[in-house]
Amino acid sequence: MSAIEQTIQELADDFALLPDWEERISHVVELARTLEPVSEAERTEENRVRGCVSRVWLVAERRAEAPEKLYFRGDSDAHLVRGEIAMLLRIFSGRTPAEILSVDPRAVFERLGLKDALTQQRSNGLFSMMSRMQDAARAAA
Repeated sequence: MSAIEQTIQELADDFALLPDWEERISHVVELARTLEPVSEAERTEENRVRGCVSRVWLVAERRAEAPEKLYFRGDSDAHLVRGEIAMLLRIFSGRTPAEILSVDPRAVFERLGLKDALTQQRSNGLFSMMSRMQDAARAAA
């Protein structure tokens, strides 16, 4: 199992311990506390994710210590979405473009059991964020 698959499985295992969608949503909101900040200067239209009901910004960057990998930072004006960003960063940040592109966003969504926990609009926003991360990986590859 690849490292990215292992991380997805760990998240799926965490969600499996939570008996209902309300507890899963609470868990996602708790994950928001782990986000690295996005500066006001980075809250640009270029970094904004389209397709989300809330305002969402994602920044993709390379770091000197691991230039072959992509790192993401993100933020939103909604607590639940901040948690979704934190969850996605756990999966995608610090991975190579090939690892990021190996992930099927719909399969992740199904595996985490979020289908029944999120509204259609929130689901679309989550897919938009994953697409943005994979677009950054394609551009970096």
